[in-house]
Amino acid sequence: MGENMKFHNEDRLLTFDELISELVRFVKDQPEREYKIVVGTDSRASSPTRFVTAVSILRVKNGGRYFWMRTEEIQAPTMRERIYKETMQSIALTQELRSLLRDKIGEEYFWDGKISVHLDVGTNGPTRELIDAVVGMVKGYGLEAVIKPDSFGAFVLADRHT
Repeated sequence: MGENMKFHNEDRLLTFDELISELVRFVKDQPEREYKIVVGTDSRASSPTRFVTAVSILRVKNGGRYFWMRTEEIQAPTMRERIYKETMQSIALTQELRSLLRDKIGEEYFWDGKISVHLDVGTNGPTRELIDAVVGMVKGYGLEAVIKPDSFGAFVLADRHT
């Protein structure tokens, strides 16, 4: 998955390997701190649909950085299909990040609640009927799922670039 992805950060375009290097560098700059990784995806209701996925690294109580990428246009004609594809996009990237970061930094940084998938669903509005399904998908992969109003990775950061 990672080899063809291009991530935006401020004014640069990064490969997936460069993204990993940036995340590792951010942690190694202050290794004594606590870190969290957030991955969230958002899309617009259009046909075809373009998805934006944001990867955030948070230095708990001391800021953070984020990166984002756009997918090629994908057919997702219904809201349900868009939300499912957003969720799977985030899950796939989160799994890849978790594996690589565990190897490069160590298990203590990004395991057990320190890496989460932010979903663009909430208890208000039409996405409420999808909450159980997408949260179940995320948990089925052994990941933490976060919904609105706390899922800023999807409905704030990724949404900013859709």
